[in-house]
Amino acid sequence: MTDLDGLISGPQKELLRKRSDIIGIGLILHAWGTIFICTWVAALFPNIFTLLLAGMLIGSRQLGLLILMHDAAHGILFKSSKLNHFFGQWLCGMPMFADLTTYRPYHLKHHRHVLTQKDPDLVLTGHYPIPRASLKRKLMRDISGKSGIAQRTYQLKDSITRTFGTKIDCMDHFWKKMGRSLLCNMMIFFLMLLLGPWWLFFVCWLIPLLTWYQLVLRVRNIAEHAAVEGDNSFQVARSVKANILEKIFIAPYWVHYHLEHHLLMWVPCYRLPQLNKFLCENGYKENLKKTVGYLNVLKEVTCESLANDPRSGSGAKGTFGQGYS
Repeated sequence: MTDLDGLISGPQKELLRKRSDIIGIGLILHAWGTIFICTWVAALFPNIFTLLLAGMLIGSRQLGLLILMHDAAHGILFKSSKLNHFFGQWLCGMPMFADLTTYRPYHLKHHRHVLTQKDPDLVLTGHYPIPRASLKRKLMRDISGKSGIAQRTYQLKDSITRTFGTKIDCMDHFWKKMGRSLLCNMMIFFLMLLLGPWWLFFVCWLIPLLTWYQLVLRVRNIAEHAAVEGDNSFQVARSVKANILEKIFIAPYWVHYHLEHHLLMWVPCYRLPQLNKFLCENGYKENLKKTVGYLNVLKEVTCESLANDPRSGSGAKGTFGQGYS
């Protein structure tokens, strides 16, 4: 692996290490503000266009909440560990049925063992490339809600299936696994009820969560590590040169700078563009693996059939998990 200490200078490192509580809370407010503004507009002008647009924008901000939770798990969204834990857990993770305390050790293990057999995220993208028809079926399951329903059903069953311990132990298990997230979603329901009719929560939160969010989550997972080589630190991940529409609907909050994140994971998401600039200035531009646009990413990770692709020795094994690495 490449020695990462010399990638940037001392002054550059000092600038990149700066964390801002104002920016951190601002990003969270931006995510939730976008969600509720879209909900308000959909309530005022309920038609197929506004509802579809709201669903896509809200689904992308739901992914954005997990991206911000990811930074909090690294301890870089805010200056203090307490703020990172509180906001990352209750305003970012729990509404999305994700537990920061469970995610943190899992994700740090991914960084330590990226693209090796010990990488817990290998199940997400280790079986790529895959046939185009297979990817199409996966994406159709996502946008139709089938993947989302299956995932939430699994989480619910896991939270109530406990055959040992006392009744209090079982209730505590449910609270930790699902109860807190359900409480957050009940609060979102009542907040949206203040904005308009009863159906807003289902159309402007639950349906995006089960459809568009699942789709862009998969696309983002694929873009980060699918069909990349892991011989050195510059080859363990892929960044994407995203256009403005992709940043709005697929890759919020600088998540498309994923290779930069793996090179220096202590850099906050809002400083990743600056890190990219420093790396280019320091002579590493040609080392940065970057694909132009997410459509080209999907082309890179698919083939007509596995037999036609020389990298397909591992086969399309397993099922596609839903992570947020």
